Amino acid sequence: MIERLGLSPAATPMENEAALWLVLVLPLLLGVLGAIARPSRTWPVAVAGLLPLLALGWLSSQVAGTTGKSGVVELGDLVLYWRVNGLTLLLLLLTYLIGLASALYAPAYLRDDVQALTWGQAWFWPLLGLLISSLALIWLAADLLSLYIGLELMGLTAVGLMLLPGKVEALVAGLRYLLLALVGSLAFLLGISLMLGAWGRLDLAGLAEVAEPGVLLWVAVGLLTGGLMLKAAAFPLHVWLVPVHAWAWIPVSAIHAGLVIKASFFIALQLWLLLVPEATVAAWMIGGLAGAAVVWGGVKAWRSAKLKEVVAWSTVSQLGYLLLAFPLLIGTDAAVADLAWQGTWLQLAAHGLAKAAMFLAAGNLILATGAARVEGLAGASRRFPLSLLSFGMAAISVVGLPPSMGFTAKWLLLHAALSGGHWAWMMVLAVGTLLSAAYVFRLFHYSFIEDAPEAEFRRVPWPMETVALLLALAALLLGLAAEWPLTLLRGAGDEP
Repeated sequence: MIERLGLSPAATPMENEAALWLVLVLPLLLGVLGAIARPSRTWPVAVAGLLPLLALGWLSSQVAGTTGKSGVVELGDLVLYWRVNGLTLLLLLLTYLIGLASALYAPAYLRDDVQALTWGQAWFWPLLGLLISSLALIWLAADLLSLYIGLELMGLTAVGLMLLPGKVEALVAGLRYLLLALVGSLAFLLGISLMLGAWGRLDLAGLAEVAEPGVLLWVAVGLLTGGLMLKAAAFPLHVWLVPVHAWAWIPVSAIHAGLVIKASFFIALQLWLLLVPEATVAAWMIGGLAGAAVVWGGVKAWRSAKLKEVVAWSTVSQLGYLLLAFPLLIGTDAAVADLAWQGTWLQLAAHGLAKAAMFLAAGNLILATGAARVEGLAGASRRFPLSLLSFGMAAISVVGLPPSMGFTAKWLLLHAALSGGHWAWMMVLAVGTLLSAAYVFRLFHYSFIEDAPEAEFRRVPWPMETVALLLALAALLLGLAAEWPLTLLRGAGDEP
């Protein structure tokens, strides 16, 4: 599994690290530029957003044909480790696409919807840039210290973005998020301290070699996992998620649900695969929490009265599918682990694109109708077909219907569970699909009410409509091209 994570000693050094630094720093620099220029149109953001994608293409060309690249950054006595392989390239591309979509959506949204205060608009851009850079650091980092730095930068910038609306409710929800995030950070830092004190190193590949099974290792892994699951809003540590999304700006909710909570999952899974790869019983316990997350989040989404709360509770449910990676990858045979590996990361990418598109489309519907409640969608199919189409296409991937990427991902996870004889996880996938369909069709039930009373509606700016539609199309149609990301994942190493 160490090869799959790009941590193999066989990974070759990179001759020119300029592309690596551009991938890390360019989003932050563009965010600072946005704070100065404060773009009110979409096209300057689109032009600037191509630069990180070009840098990522340059980085990909240097990794092509290899199992990965790795290296170190020496800052005096401090040594930080990094790696690039197929998995990290896929996560970087996902980050840039969702980040660019949120940035393209923002100018019209800030101008025509929230009419944000000047200071809020100014802070949005550098915080967004720093958030994307911190996510890139997490995908590339290969030691616990770098991961901690990326995790803290990501958490603090996410809290800052959540506080930008300035309303009392947003401040209360954001400060609660900050408090719980700090508790998670403290637990993570304590786990790092135990690792460093016991084995004297923090690089992931080195820890995988020297860490000795025992109580100390389990206490450290427990602290690390607990802190990460709190930050990821994994059931039952999800209490902060729905309130912050209820009051956050729409582009902030899109990037948070699509990317931020996935970073903590990414760190937790690779720590388990490296440090406790045979902990089958503990992995099954996490699988039980995954099943509870799928059911509880699905039921709450079905019963929620507000549109954004439906999408937020759906995130709690969908995260349960990712947590199934623990019982399907830990202590299973190579064939099952291979299918689960591909299905897990494809599910992460599919959910990231679809959930970001759902939040953007939901924002369009709320802007158009002026109603935050689900009942306010009455007649939307006739008056706002494009926004509803975007929401529906994204929902197809969330439910897991063909030809979406979500269908391909769930099919791989189902195949892994079937190959391993894990009937419990098959039931979780089946029940989750039914619950997803239930809350999605509930929304469409209201939108197709034809005898809704006439009301005043606002026009949605075309950039907001277009961005939501393109992101939903990506979540839907990339299922037909799933072989490309799967090839990247298979190229991450020869053995699962």
